Amino acid sequence: MKYTVFIAGIVASGVALTALSAVAQGHKGQRFDFSQMDTNGDGEITVEEMDANRAARFATVDTDGDGKLSPEELLAADAARAEDRINRMMSRLDADGDGALSAEEMANGRHSERRARMFDRLDADNSGGLSQTELEQAREHAKERKKQHKGAID
Repeated sequence: MKYTVFIAGIVASGVALTALSAVAQGHKGQRFDFSQMDTNGDGEITVEEMDANRAARFATVDTDGDGKLSPEELLAADAARAEDRINRMMSRLDADGDGALSAEEMANGRHSERRARMFDRLDADNSGGLSQTELEQAREHAKERKKQHKGAID
């Protein structure tokens, strides 16, 4: 019984996270589409509109229409999202078009410039390397920003 409750909790958490992610990203990995959520076109998204959008996404995953999401339905929906992400990643990063990603193609991905800028920012003494002190300072800075962000939401 405890195992069933545990699995149900995991599934419920997954559905909740998926719903939040879908609101932020839109359906099938697309960016959030305000006009799609604002169904009455008044320039605002109401709780009712959000609920209707959530229900529509639920119905899309509920392939057998029984009003419940089975583990198989959740896995299928997750697999479809993963396949979409992989296809976008391949089209974006596969520079030589061979249908596979080399370590070099992965390293040269769209985040490589951002990684380099972040590294430069963390390398406070411009030594070309990160010391334990610099990493600890970065962690503390990240914790502080997280705390400030959480305080702004509460």
